Amino acid sequence: MKAIICGAGITGLSAANFLSTKGWDVTIVERSAGPRPEGYMIDFFGSGWQAATHMGVIGRIRELGYDVNRIDYVDSSGRSTAHLGYESFTKVVGDQLRSILRPDLEQAIREVLPDSVELLYSTTIGSIQDTSAAATGSGGKVDVELSDGRRLTADLLIGADGIHSDVRAMVFGPESDYFKFLGFHVGAYSFRDNRVKDILANRYAITDTCGEAMFFYRLRDGSISALGVHRTDRQERPGDIQQEFRERYRSLGWLCPLALEHCPESFYYDQVAQIRMPRWHRGRVVLLGDAAAAVSLLAGQGASLGMAGAYVLADELAKHDQVPAALAAFESRWRPYVAEQQKAGVSAAKWFVPADRRALLMRRLSMRLIKVPGVSRLVSGAVVGKIGAAI
Repeated sequence: MKAIICGAGITGLSAANFLSTKGWDVTIVERSAGPRPEGYMIDFFGSGWQAATHMGVIGRIRELGYDVNRIDYVDSSGRSTAHLGYESFTKVVGDQLRSILRPDLEQAIREVLPDSVELLYSTTIGSIQDTSAAATGSGGKVDVELSDGRRLTADLLIGADGIHSDVRAMVFGPESDYFKFLGFHVGAYSFRDNRVKDILANRYAITDTCGEAMFFYRLRDGSISALGVHRTDRQERPGDIQQEFRERYRSLGWLCPLALEHCPESFYYDQVAQIRMPRWHRGRVVLLGDAAAAVSLLAGQGASLGMAGAYVLADELAKHDQVPAALAAFESRWRPYVAEQQKAGVSAAKWFVPADRRALLMRRLSMRLIKVPGVSRLVSGAVVGKIGAAI
């Protein structure tokens, strides 16, 4: 059996790994010229941790990741206004939690990719023809024409090419039919500045602000990972993202003006949104990860769900003789967990960047309540429990 995967991110690489180890012949097509260095820090745990265990990369994730002590919210002068320790989560998940940069998580998966997997960088899919007898039929193949002129025929095409998926647009229709803008834009970049490095310790530092917020973390090489999230009614990306970033975050004070001095002309910048679809598969084409059901950066589980979803898909393909039947079983099994995380993603927006002073004070109060004995374990257990049993 042959599979073509569009996208060499966390989800696509995971799917290639799990399918290849089950005997599939896999080709990955990736638009970028190589592994993408852009990314931000994520908390990795839950169902993705289970999938990574099956893949055999937990040791590498621990090595590449970071132990974070606490989250500090600070005012414009750098004074702590609220904080949250990671011990409330580690009491529930034990050592199955790691903060890691997205590019480093990709690297861990790529390092164990079987040699048999063909990885084509600087390549896109120009056209797709599903020759199945019917949308739910068991016969036929899927034919793909690549940007380099090659034509490939496979038993399965997986669209793992992110929230702005080309595969989704070609097979299921325009992005506008499924794109749900959540009212935020986000950007992330890394920089070096000894003044900033000396202020940050082994913690997340976040501006305790309304409307927009910046997040900082010091990496082991001495550089600083910076992420900004701001509210906006404008869905489209600005023409000059560097100018937009500097104008939006300059007034937040503390480390922000220093960090903005290092803001590059080109960096990761996107809308915060979800993809909501009534169906993830058609014939021999299936969408996976953000391409099918982005939960948004604010939900904090996109990478974990991408890896776990890849595991579930490969598992169902191994259980069924016919690809269409396996795809239907995958969607039936996986959709409820993803739907739960999409709901959480919408709710998390209020916590990430409060809209006004009242919401900001409510966030501070919530963090104080989490520190009450018993409450932190209840909250953390609820969060972990919803995603930990997914696979």
